[in-house]
This record gives sequence, structure tokens and C-alpha cells, in this order.
Amino acid sequence: PRDHTHLLIVHLSTMTPAQLRRARAALETFRIETPSWGFADTGTRFGKFFQDAAAIDMNDKLADAGHVHALTGCCPTVAVHVLWDFKLGEDPKAVARLARKHGVKIGAINPNLFQDQCYKWGSFGNNDPVVRAAALQHCVDSVAIGKAVGSDCLSLWFADGTNYPGQGSIRARKQCFEESLRALHAKLGPKQTMLVEYKPFEPAFYATDIADWGMALLLAKKAGPRAKVLVDTGHHYNAQNIEQIVAWLLDEDMLGGFHFNDRRYADDDLTLGSIDPYQVFRIFHEIHFFAADRGRRPKIAYMIDQCHNEKPKIEATIQTVVMAQELYAKAALVDHDALRRAQASNNVVDAELILKHAFFTDVAPALAAWRKANQLPADPLAEHRRSGYVRAAAADRKRRRKELGLTQGGSFA
Repeated sequence: PRDHTHLLIVHLSTMTPAQLRRARAALETFRIETPSWGFADTGTRFGKFFQDAAAIDMNDKLADAGHVHALTGCCPTVAVHVLWDFKLGEDPKAVARLARKHGVKIGAINPNLFQDQCYKWGSFGNNDPVVRAAALQHCVDSVAIGKAVGSDCLSLWFADGTNYPGQGSIRARKQCFEESLRALHAKLGPKQTMLVEYKPFEPAFYATDIADWGMALLLAKKAGPRAKVLVDTGHHYNAQNIEQIVAWLLDEDMLGGFHFNDRRYADDDLTLGSIDPYQVFRIFHEIHFFAADRGRRPKIAYMIDQCHNEKPKIEATIQTVVMAQELYAKAALVDHDALRRAQASNNVVDAELILKHAFFTDVAPALAAWRKANQLPADPLAEHRRSGYVRAAAADRKRRRKELGLTQGGSFA
């Protein structure tokens, strides 16, 4: 058997021909969705720091998304938020046409179940049936938008929960969710999937109604066969093993998608890999390992969910996309046969080093070859900076804000 101990200290600077082929094959299949809201002025609960080049409207958002896709070649779809991206009474097909004009398509449809005043006590978990009915109707309308624009993904995140012990019946709220999710599932088109997201806390700080992957899994299974779980990498406590959650959901055929970001403490929405790239690598490894064992790649919606208050919007998005490509390619290099042998013999050291070997392999040659084959810039971020896109966008959008009388207030209050 091969001795893997040398991998502890050796950083590979070159790839073998077999590794190059495996990494390029992985890159050919990898697609990741950008979020429309990631290009607009967003911030923290304490305030915003505005950028002249930030998108003003949907045309700007789609133009920025199209620019990112043109540079990276792996972001053909854009996630949208219904209340932020579709004007009341607007034909959704017009938005789809606008997306195509910019070289992208509309991706996941995100209903907004946390913004309106009626949701003070929750949406699907609200004890008022009138509010629950309004929330359900908004989601049904979102399904219709998805059908109109050709989206096969409805992405659901709920801010519902309670802040004090005794405030609400935990079981009653659960039952309300079960009822509403079943009703919503019945409205899905035959090709549409409903993704149920979870989050341990914020804005609810005592009991979030869908606080972890187990709750999301149970609710999705009760909703119907086209409901899956969405994993947001920032929606976990620091001690949680996200790749283990991913492995379990894969094994249950219940992993529907990801919202990728990075964090140091909680839902920080930092650029992917800025804090812990090895964690993202381990997540991708579980997906590749599953595919190798089952002989098929699972259908997973890879999406970005980040808000950039300091970094330039487009640069941060490109950073995340390129990092995702790199880590996905690295994870494809894990020697699964060697790993199975190490696991079967309880060889803990070699098993760990096999993963480290792949993680520390320089996949730059594979990325360069893939980009060249697809007629893409060798360095997407550098090409973006050379293009003058942000300079032109900033001048145009600054002028339009003035003409439209738009004011920007950075205060939280």
C-alpha cells in the first residue's frame, strides 16, 4: 500500500496528468448561482456603507451578474427575491427576457416572508390564520413567477420564531408549518423543487421555528417528495460539523441546495473561503465521495448568499466564485480507492492525509486549462479590474441616483 506520511509536509506544486483530467472534468460540471441582492447596497443591522457602483434596479443587478458570468463561465443563473426584484403587476417574463439580454437566466425564486409588518409574529408559524393564508398566497404567487420565468427552484427561509419562554406553543407552530408547507408543495409544477432552509437563531433568539437540519428534514419530508433541505453554511453553531450534516442529507436523498458564504461567528455572510476554506473543501469532498459510491452526481443547487458592506460587490462575488471552483476541483482529487482502504483498516493517519493531499494540491493548472478551453480570462478578478466596468457603472449609477432623487441614508434608524 502507498505510504501517505510524506504528504504531511509536501505541498504539491504540479498536478499529474490524471489529476488534471479529474479536476477539469469536475470544473465542467460545476455551476454556482449568484444572488441579485449581492449586487445592491446592503449592510448590517447597524447601517450601510454605500458604493457608487452598487446596483439600483433589476437591470443593474442582472448586468452585474452577466458580467460575473462572462468572466467566470460558471454562473449562468441569478437568484431573485420576489419583493425586491419584481415590481407589482410586472410580467415576470419581462424580467426573464432582461436576464437573457445580459447573458444569464433567472434561478431560484425567494419569497419574502419577513419584511411586511404582518409578519411580526411570524408567517407560516403565525397563530393568526389570516396571516398564514397571506404568507401562503405570497409563496403560491412565487411558484407562479417561477413557472413563468422557467425556474425549477423555490427557496424558502423563514424568520419565524419566539424570543421568550412561553411566548408561543412550539408544537402548535410546528403544526402550522406542516400544514402550510404541504399546501404549498401541492402548488409546485412537476419540475419544481421546494428548498427548506434552517437557521439556529436571528431574528428569533429563544426558539427559531426551523432551527436546524433535522427540523428542516422532517418538515420537507412531510411536505412532499419535491421538498428538500437547503444548507446555508453560515446557519450553524461554530461547533457543528457541516460536512456530516451534508453526508446524512445526501444519504437520505434530501440535500437540495446550498447557500454558500463564510463566517467567523454566526451568519456573517463573508466571502467563501475567507475564514475556513478547508471546511468548504470537506463539504465538497462528501459530495464527490457520494457520487463515486453511487455512480451518479446528486442534483444540488449551488448558490451564493452574501452581503458585502465593505468589499466591492462584484469583486467579492468573483472572489467567492473562483474560490468555489478551486475548492470543488481540489475535492475531486481525493483518492477514493485509497480512502476506502484506509477507512476499512482503521488507518486514521492515512485517511486524514489523503484528504490533506488533495486540499494542498495546486489546481491552478486545471483552472487555467479549463478557462482557456472555454475562452475565459485566465484571471477573472484581474480582468474585471482591467475592464473598467465598475468605473463606468459607478459614473452611470451615481448620475441616475441624482436624476431620480434617490437619497442614501447609512443609519440603522
